[in-house]
Amino acid sequence: MTIAMLRADARACLDAALAAVDPARLVERRLRRGCDALALADANGREIGRHDGPVLVLGAGKAALAMGRAAATAAGDACRGGRLIVPHGGAGPCPGGVAVATGRHPVPDDAGAAATAELLELVGRADERTLVVAVLSGGASALLVAPAAGVGLADKQAVTAALLAAGAPIDALNLVRRHCSRVKGGGLARAAARAAGLWALLLSDVVGDDPAVIASGPASPDPTTFADAVAVLARHLAPRDVPPAVVSHLARGAAGEVADTVKPGDPLLARVRSVVVGGNRTAVAAAAEAAMARGYAVEVVAEPVVGDAAEAGRALAGRALALPPGGALVAGGETTVRARGGSGGRAQHLALAAAVELAGSRIVLLAAGTDGVDGPTDAAGACVDGETVARARAAGCDPGEALAATDSHGLFARTGDLVRSGPTGTNVADVVVALRPAW
Repeated sequence: MTIAMLRADARACLDAALAAVDPARLVERRLRRGCDALALADANGREIGRHDGPVLVLGAGKAALAMGRAAATAAGDACRGGRLIVPHGGAGPCPGGVAVATGRHPVPDDAGAAATAELLELVGRADERTLVVAVLSGGASALLVAPAAGVGLADKQAVTAALLAAGAPIDALNLVRRHCSRVKGGGLARAAARAAGLWALLLSDVVGDDPAVIASGPASPDPTTFADAVAVLARHLAPRDVPPAVVSHLARGAAGEVADTVKPGDPLLARVRSVVVGGNRTAVAAAAEAAMARGYAVEVVAEPVVGDAAEAGRALAGRALALPPGGALVAGGETTVRARGGSGGRAQHLALAAAVELAGSRIVLLAAGTDGVDGPTDAAGACVDGETVARARAAGCDPGEALAATDSHGLFARTGDLVRSGPTGTNVADVVVALRPAW
């Protein structure tokens, strides 16, 4: 088996993972129209909600358009319009009179704020006969932006950018976002208090699939506090890097002067139904199945891949080197990178660290973001092998220096190891596949 064949198999595993988390298909499995009513099902197909009146479709995220189309189609003639917010460049038509707006990701912008204001106005007008169906996926934390009173959009932009640059994990970033927002941390549920109910369909891009963390929990109770948000900022940022308005707002919240996010047990949650339609584990399972179908003996990494991307890459490479002939390693999760200049993303950074460890071996390792966009680049990730380091050096690149400068994209552009899929319309964090030939 050649390296080229291994690389093709690794890409096939990624393609299988992406197909398994097709947003429209996942929503179609949960929303069903029959007998003039819309029904909501759980993961086992058991009906957990039924509504026979008007339906308003709302949502945000990288997968919101596909999810929203499926929801509006399921609602049929009962759909009374709505609004979806997707990243710039991702707009398209949606049935049922559902409007589609765009915003910036991962740092929010004025367009996203204006679209969110319109979305909240629609929700606030929903009456006791109207069901609100919210479709939320990764990216919604930036696209659903409604700063808390006293906090400006520029303040949210600054603290988001600072936490991202500091390599803060997504759960920490979203914790701060929830406590600086009117829509996150159950804020959407508050806005829909007059509606017949709120059904939230969530496509998870976070480790653990916690509804309170996915999209920063617009329809979910939030067990964290203002004090927790203050602690996150103290852990990841210097005081000078936090906008004064954010410091003041969080301090007032910690002192009990500002209403906290919606907490577990709040009566308004009685009319809320939330279901996670898919996530990283769905993609990992599909990649593993694809590898098995190609004859590999598959080892699935049970624990999510988190933490520093380079450390994760070295650890996964070590496990790949220990694979038996014909073995495959499949993992998923979301790592972090503390940017030091250069260009790249967490998947590429992980792959570069792995490539250094795999130098001279016959193992192939592919790491990619399921959204097709790894960091501020045009690549989903990278596929490396035992010859990647040699190709880099031949092209005048030093892998160690590229790692230190967080410039994995620049190196892989020269070695030909970039994985480009374009935006996929889904988002369930990252998938890693490592393959060892049988001979």
